[in-house]
Amino acid sequence: MTARPTATDRVFALLRERIVGGELAAGSQHSIYRLSEQLDVSRTPVREAVLRLADLGLVEVERNRGIRIRGVTVSDVREVFELRLLLEVPAAAAAASRADQGLRSALAANIDVTREHARAGREADFTQVDRDFHALVASASQNTRLEAEVARLRDSIQARGVSTFGRSRPLAEVVAEHAPVADAIGRGEPEQAAVAMADHLEHTGTLLMGQVSGPGEVVDPRWAAPVRAAVSAAGSSMLLTDEPDEGPR
Repeated sequence: MTARPTATDRVFALLRERIVGGELAAGSQHSIYRLSEQLDVSRTPVREAVLRLADLGLVEVERNRGIRIRGVTVSDVREVFELRLLLEVPAAAAAASRADQGLRSALAANIDVTREHARAGREADFTQVDRDFHALVASASQNTRLEAEVARLRDSIQARGVSTFGRSRPLAEVVAEHAPVADAIGRGEPEQAAVAMADHLEHTGTLLMGQVSGPGEVVDPRWAAPVRAAVSAAGSSMLLTDEPDEGPR
């Protein structure tokens, strides 16, 4: 049985939406008292919701001055996706090199289910299988810290209420970007898997930066180029460890 949302949950969701949507502008200050009046709730759920928003970096609590809205900036999104490119592109290459039948089958099944959710417009279910897709690819790195960091980076943006799903692109478009990654992994093609993952992450990051950009703020269309070049220079299979050559015995 699903727990009913509390007053704090409702206030948190409402304030987050207003921050992400720009109704509570970045840099503006607000008192707990005034917010509780505007939302017609007591101060306690507002205080608790504000602490949760502060944990996400959306607001700053200022002593004796209430809160200052920080919001989600273009820099926030860019930094997260630069890190995701550094981690998930070589992870995709590693997956193509290491994938067993279990991983290939899991990815194929994930793509099928993701398509079903996209066609039905089930955004909540789609969000979960999207998360599962990236977790499956990361699992091939055989590095639990990398897997955890990929999940944390992804959640650090979505937990703030920022998502392209149903906003700057349809769900089906996300599936169309996942499929080439899964296909390349299934065929055992590391370079193709790396490129497809990089294309997907760059496109997603660019769309999200456009969503959170302020009036007159321009997103550099080549923001990902230096990171992609660095990953390419290191080799897309840099997570793979070959057995050392011990020479003739």
